[in-house]
Formats: sequence, C-alpha cells, structure tokens
Amino acid sequence: MTAKSTRGASSPHSAAVVYNPIKVDLDAIKAAVATLESETGWAPTTFHATSKEDPGVGATKEALDAGADVVIVAGGDGTVRAAAEAVHDSDAALALMPSGTGNLFARNLGLPLDDIEGAVRTAFTGVDRAVDIGLIDIRDENEKVSKHAFVVMAGLGLDAKMLANTDDDLKKRIGWLAYVSAIAKALTDSSELRLDYRLDSRRSRSARAHTVIVGNCGSLTANVLLLPDAAPDNGFFDVAVMRPQGIIGWVQILVKVLWENGVLRRIRGGNRLTTRDVRALSYVKAKQLTVRLSTAEEIELDGDGFGRAIAFKTRIKAGGLRIRMPQVESK
Repeated sequence: MTAKSTRGASSPHSAAVVYNPIKVDLDAIKAAVATLESETGWAPTTFHATSKEDPGVGATKEALDAGADVVIVAGGDGTVRAAAEAVHDSDAALALMPSGTGNLFARNLGLPLDDIEGAVRTAFTGVDRAVDIGLIDIRDENEKVSKHAFVVMAGLGLDAKMLANTDDDLKKRIGWLAYVSAIAKALTDSSELRLDYRLDSRRSRSARAHTVIVGNCGSLTANVLLLPDAAPDNGFFDVAVMRPQGIIGWVQILVKVLWENGVLRRIRGGNRLTTRDVRALSYVKAKQLTVRLSTAEEIELDGDGFGRAIAFKTRIKAGGLRIRMPQVESK
C-alpha cells in the first residue's frame, strides 16, 4: 500500500470521520470522538460530509490528504463502499460506524450495530484486520469504462432490477419494506441474461442466467445466507448463478438459501444433510471474473445501482483493505 498521510513520524495519530449527514447523529459522534481524543492524546479529528454528488470517495480522499491514520465511516453500505474505494490504496485503516437499513459489511464482520461510543473506541484503540476488497471495471452501453470497488457483493439480474425499481423516497421513509413491490416486479421479469464469461485463466464460456452475484461476503439482511462458503478474507470471490425455470426453480432456490444455508449449515453436522448444487442455483469460486453481455443490464455494487453495463471485469484484491476491529479482551 502507498502512504497517503503527510503526518510526521513523531506526530500523534489522527482520525477522520466521513459521514452521511442524512443518516447520523453528528453531535453524538463528536462527543464520543472528543472523549477518546482526550483519553488517547490523538490529534484533533477532522470531519468530512458526503453529499448526493459525492457519496464518499471525495470526502475520504480529503480525510487522507489531511493525514488521517484511521477513517471512521459513519453511514450505510453505500458510504462504506465509497470510503473503502478510496482507503484501500493507502496506509490508513477503515473503522465502521454502521447506519442505515443494511449494514451488510459490518454484519458480515461481526461488528456491533448502533453503538457510536463502541465504534469510536474501536477506531482509536482497536486492532487492524486485513480483508479482501473487490475491484471492478464497468463498461457501460456507450463503451465508457468506470472503475470502482465493492466490499460485499456485485450483481446483475434480480437484485439490480430490484434496486432500479425501488422508490428512493419510499426507501427513506420505510426502509426495507420499500423493496417489496420492487422484488415482485423483478420476479415477474422473465428476461434472461445472455453472457460470455471467463473465470480466472480458464477458457471463455457462454451462459444464460436470471441472476449473477459476485460476493466477497455471504450474508444478506435478515441474516439470509446467500453464499454459504464466502469469507471476507480468503482471497476468493464466491459467484452464485441463478437459473430458475418457473415456480419449481424458485422453490429450489428458496430451499437452498433459506433451509439449507440458513438452517442446516448453522447446526452441527448439518452440512451432511445439504444437497449438491441444483440447476436453479450453483456456486463457484474465483479470483477474477470477466463478463460480456449480449445487451446492457442493470448492475449493482453493495446495494447501490451503477447504471447499465454491457461488460465488466472484477478481481479480488486479497488483504487489500485494513479494517479496525475491537480489541479482544484476554481471559
């Protein structure tokens, strides 16, 4: 990693808070930060707000330019993704202060939610854990390429269409309930993804699918385990491909995800009771995935839509992101 800090070697450590002003209690955050600054002797913390135009990449770069050793990201999954995109190529660590409807990355890392004081204490006194980050080049329908990062999942098909059909104002008012009608619209969409793909250095193949998910983490909201073997620090993506044919296919997917992944795999010896991949839902591991679509399709990264893609190339950067984790008390 390349250093971004301009802090001198003998200077005290410093933190920065990148926050979504719509989703956080800034006064409570500042109070907790002031307490830890006093306890640890760190330099004064800087604060950087996100905006509609800048969901967090620019604000995080400002924090790094100011010399932050730790960037505390306070917001939802979109803010976390944007901050991680900026932080991963630096010597700074990312500390999570979850807020919003999803908090999927924090949940997958086993971090507590809705604990401002605990999150700030972790930022100032915790230990760093190296986790993976997904880097992706998205080619849109005009053949323009944009580069991004993600920490949870990237997807084409059902989840991307669901996001595209979701009313943003309704989501702000009632959270995940806003997705219900969008899910119904997506499920009734019988169109297929037609794609050519290549996993790692294997030969290219053609496929038809309803949904393709590239995951760095496995759990979704409500503790739904979509990718049972995914881990944020194993150096691999887990790729899920859904090919349901009618109601039977969707039943197979629900049984695999809700019953086998959600119940059997969580009990001792339950793995022996699970079935092999069914045609409706299959899994594969890879470090790199290249996809070319026959027609442009909606794509999402960590729950945010990124427009229509005609192609993308994504790779896992193993250990490419440092996350500040709570100290484990010795017994």
